[in-house]
Amino acid sequence: MFNSYLLLFFPLAITLHNIEEALWLPHWSQHAAKYHRPVEKNEFHFALIIITALAYLVTFFRIILPDVVFIGWIFYGFLGVMIINAVFPHLVATVVLKKYAPGLFTGLFLNIPVNAILIYRAINIGITTITEVVIATAIVGILLILIIPLLFRAGRRLINY
Repeated sequence: MFNSYLLLFFPLAITLHNIEEALWLPHWSQHAAKYHRPVEKNEFHFALIIITALAYLVTFFRIILPDVVFIGWIFYGFLGVMIINAVFPHLVATVVLKKYAPGLFTGLFLNIPVNAILIYRAINIGITTITEVVIATAIVGILLILIIPLLFRAGRRLINY
């Protein structure tokens, strides 16, 4: 038996992770300028809000339309992407820069366990397969990598505080 309310742990985990990033990552990004263009608060906060909203939207649709396979792929792909996100860039950046990368703590101790448990349960009861999760993670990951620069650009243009 699968309790769909457990899926709500995903948006909760990503929200807490994104709050940690929102508070400290724009300032931290000044130290990572050798590897990545520093991000300003406006553009970064805008992108985080949109990504977080997407997590809630995908979770909502997964709960109300559990039999729609495509939504399941997006949901479990998003979970997989957030597991990878905890390692790269957060863990890798912390090691390479020898300076804590905001989002590492919540990535390692919240996103990885919560998302791994949700994926494990779904695979264990036959809702999805590991192959589907891996493929969905790759596709959702590529899509997010493509839209994040667009979100940054939109945030620079739309948000001014």
